[in-house]
Amino acid sequence: MIPIPRRSDSLSLKQARRIVLAAQGFGGERGEQPARRRDLKAMVERLGVVQIDSVNVVARAHTLPGFSRLGRYDTDDLDQLAYGGRKRSLFEYWGHEASYMPVELQPVLRWRMARAARGEGIYSGLAKFGRERGELIGEVRREIADRGPLAASELSHDHRGEGGWWGWSDGKRAIEWLFWAGEVTTRTRRGAFERVYDLTERVLPHHVVAAPTPDEAEAHRHLVGIAARAMGVATERCLRDYFRLEVADARAAVASLVDSGELQPVTVEGWSKPGYLARGARIPRRIEARALLAPFDPLVWQRERTEALFGARIRLEIYVPEHKRTHGYYVLPFLLGDTIVGRADLKADRARSALVVQAAHAEAGVAPDTVIEPLMAELKLMATWLGLEQVEIKGRGDLAAALRR
Repeated sequence: MIPIPRRSDSLSLKQARRIVLAAQGFGGERGEQPARRRDLKAMVERLGVVQIDSVNVVARAHTLPGFSRLGRYDTDDLDQLAYGGRKRSLFEYWGHEASYMPVELQPVLRWRMARAARGEGIYSGLAKFGRERGELIGEVRREIADRGPLAASELSHDHRGEGGWWGWSDGKRAIEWLFWAGEVTTRTRRGAFERVYDLTERVLPHHVVAAPTPDEAEAHRHLVGIAARAMGVATERCLRDYFRLEVADARAAVASLVDSGELQPVTVEGWSKPGYLARGARIPRRIEARALLAPFDPLVWQRERTEALFGARIRLEIYVPEHKRTHGYYVLPFLLGDTIVGRADLKADRARSALVVQAAHAEAGVAPDTVIEPLMAELKLMATWLGLEQVEIKGRGDLAAALRR
């Protein structure tokens, strides 16, 4: 690794890619033994936020970034970090979307909780519910306080409404309002990934609950700083989107961090907008990455950024009608070195203990024979991690036939 000269105010696209991949934790050693819990904790702290999603076509989407960066690890370690009693290291809240974040960020996000309680920065239907149903919200909070941890389905009342907003019961709306406002949080998950809620002060570590609340400007600077270090180099829009900040809040934070030297304005080859380089960002001479990326991986969250960095146009096609899909249902881009070279539509068939490759495509301009061997190695590693006995290749895509051989 070599430091980036501070006098430089321009970066080539290749430099930018390597800066980004190093900042995101790619290219490190993936040993023969499974990664340790402390390695997983350090990874989440580096990223600052891991998006939670219940989609389980291959594995729960939030378990995949750890595999992409660390290789095999025990997913029970992630559960322990998130739900392991008062000593937990992670908590759930609205970060990028619903997310795991280090517990130390809870005070930094209290401004978002306060705004949500005022009906700001929250879904309009839920904000309206909060204004109109304060008495019910109070009843739900008291029930959790008195009875202990509860899932929404376990609330004693039965205010079902008419199907209403998202088809939620009024009790579910009340408990989600309390979650947005920071008054309750997730104690654990169970069954089909159902949240179990409890009062925040009974869930989070004592030192977090007792921590002072920073003012909003300081909190926004902190969050933009985390985003900058996790992305290495990024536009203002991408820095803002990492924690879903408002334009004015993010813009003021970026300006403040530039003034303090935490961010350095740079031009990046091919980017239409100015970039901001995090202080201390380093550029490896090369990146030896090999990773299948979840559709919700922080590296590919922002589709325009992914296209600008890697030349890969990635779209989530889960909700696209089958006949209109280009690459498949649950498609994982394949990162090799510092380039996205292909993508695979994957499914874990647990009944047959098979990782099914439903389609595999090389990126435009990439020679398929350079992709086959490393992709097959990564597929086998993923199957082992998932406890599946075989990799099964179906017939679609220009890589499929060679992968079968």
